[in-house]
Amino acid sequence: MPKRLTGEIVSIKGSLTAIVDVERKFAHPLYKKIIKRNKRYIVHNELNELSVGDQVIIEETRPISKTKKFKVVSKIEN
Repeated sequence: MPKRLTGEIVSIKGSLTAIVDVERKFAHPLYKKIIKRNKRYIVHNELNELSVGDQVIIEETRPISKTKKFKVVSKIEN
């Protein structure tokens, strides 16, 4: 089953490419404080109707280019 992540679009540079920032939260193993970590994924934006700031669901897929290995599944309505 492919990996699905939720994140926010932070950049749209190419015609079919977007950069999505995915935030994860986890507890520190010793101190149990909640820590936030961000990772940016370069995703394939097939519909090309998204804008910066949109919340989206991305899914792992076959390699589309050297760095693109995720695609946008849907936009989350706020």
